[in-house]
Parts: sequence; structure tokens; C-alpha cells
Amino acid sequence: MRDQKARAEWAEYKMHATAWLDDNSGAIGRAYGMLTTPHMFVIDKTGTLVYDGAIDDQPDPFHDPHKAHNYVRDAVGKVLAGEKVTTAKTKPYGCAVKY
Repeated sequence: MRDQKARAEWAEYKMHATAWLDDNSGAIGRAYGMLTTPHMFVIDKTGTLVYDGAIDDQPDPFHDPHKAHNYVRDAVGKVLAGEKVTTAKTKPYGCAVKY
């Protein structure tokens, strides 16, 4: 049921997600120490956590994302290129997660 709702929302907002993780129980968030939403994690193909933190360097909710340094994009790019992630951890920002 949740999968159908998620896919309907993707279609409505023209989102092109390739994967969806339902952590309704909070088990995965707790396992990784998720503090905020968003709190981003990049995991390489071996299952190693290679990035943990903020999506970008602009915590102001009204910032221009085009001018921000996107840590997640950089980490994913490095992983796909077979390179070491240079910024592996940053401080996440956003609303606190309540388990």
C-alpha cells in the first residue's frame, strides 16, 4: 500500500526516484544515527557508509540550491567514479527526528 502511495506521489510531482526505502519503524534511521530530516547517507556498493551529513552547505531554508555546495552530489559522483569521498561527514540540519 505505501509503495503505491509513494509511486503516485512520484508521478504527481514528476519525481524520478530509482529506489524507495520505507523506514516507518525508524530502525534504519536509528542504526545510522539519523538526527534530522533531511540527514543524508551515501553507501557504496560494498555497503560502506562513505558520507554522513547535510545535503549541502546552506542550512537556510530560503537559499538558492543552485548556489549551494551539494555534499551528496559530490559523494555520489566520487563513488560512481571509483574515487574516495573527500568530505565524508558534515553536520546535518533540518527538523529533529522524533522516534
